[in-house]
Parts: sequence; structure tokens; C-alpha cells
Amino acid sequence: MTAEMQKPSRKPPAAETPKPQPAAAPPNHIQSFRRALGTFATGVAIVTTVSPSGEPTGLTVSSFNSVSLDPPLVLWSLSRRSGNLSIYHEASHFAVNVLAADQITLSSRFSTPGPDRFADLATETGIGGVPLLPDVAACFQCRTEFRYEGGDHMIFVGQVEAFSHSDRTPLVFCRGAYAAPTPLDLSRPADRRRDA
Repeated sequence: MTAEMQKPSRKPPAAETPKPQPAAAPPNHIQSFRRALGTFATGVAIVTTVSPSGEPTGLTVSSFNSVSLDPPLVLWSLSRRSGNLSIYHEASHFAVNVLAADQITLSSRFSTPGPDRFADLATETGIGGVPLLPDVAACFQCRTEFRYEGGDHMIFVGQVEAFSHSDRTPLVFCRGAYAAPTPLDLSRPADRRRDA
């Protein structure tokens, strides 16, 4: 009498669970998110470069930030819907011109469409032929190091090849309005200030 050997049962492979796709945020959520981000005060800068045909290009941003001190790296971002995206994507260099508090008119000029944003400006030519704006609080001349897709924006990381700065008060943008930084008086304890 022979015993029949039982074959080990094999479980069918588990079906892969599809990864959920992120749902599009409703418009009211996007506006609320924008307002929340607006509470973070930033500086205001104009990022300049040159097109492949040699035409100067510039636009106002508040997305400028530092990345690294060694090597010196900075970043900024641009909407992927911008008509200037291809120019910046192809550019080998760009300059971040940090605006001073009295340059609101210049900020407005480079944030609205116009025939020639550089008209009547006494610009200088920087590294890579990039135009440098006059009388700014600081200027960072950069070589484009990396380009990253970040949602509805393109992120540009540049290595700083030259920079300059002055003691001019920088322009600030917060809650949808321009402002200027005011140093806090930290010479007295907070509780004493409250009682004053």
C-alpha cells in the first residue's frame, strides 16, 4: 500500500495594488494654500538672462533662496506656463538681482507684460552676457547647474560665480503687498516691552 504524496499548494501571486493618483485640488483649496504661503515674507528679485538670439530677458520673482555655501548654490522657480520658460531652460547663465526698497516700480515693470522691460535702464553685462540691473541691494551671477521639474513649476539651481551687495534696504513681499524690513528692538526683555 503506497501513500500518495501531496504536492505543496502554491498561493496565487498577490495582485499588485495600483498606486492612487493624487486628486486635483479644488480651486478654493489652491487659493487658501496660496494665502497661507503668502504669510512667509520674502525678498523680491529680478532674474535676468539672455535668449539664444542674444535678447535680454528678465522677470520678477519671490521664489529665490539659498541652497549651499560650499559650493555656493542658489535656486529659484518659474511657472511652467510662463512664455519665458524655454529661454531660461536653455540659458547657461542667469543673474539674480535683489531689489532695494525703493525699486517697486522696477519690480512692477518686470512682472507685467511690456514691449521692452529694459528700456532706459543703464544695465551692465555680466558673466555669460547676462544683463545686470543698476542700484540693486545684491546681485548673484550664476551658471545654471541643475533643472528640476517641481509640480507646476520648474526649479533652477545655479552655482554662484560672482556676487556683490550693498547696504541698501531690501524690498520685501508679504501677504500680497510690498514692504520694507524694520529691525526689532531686542535691547529690552519682551515682558518689559509689553508693559511699556
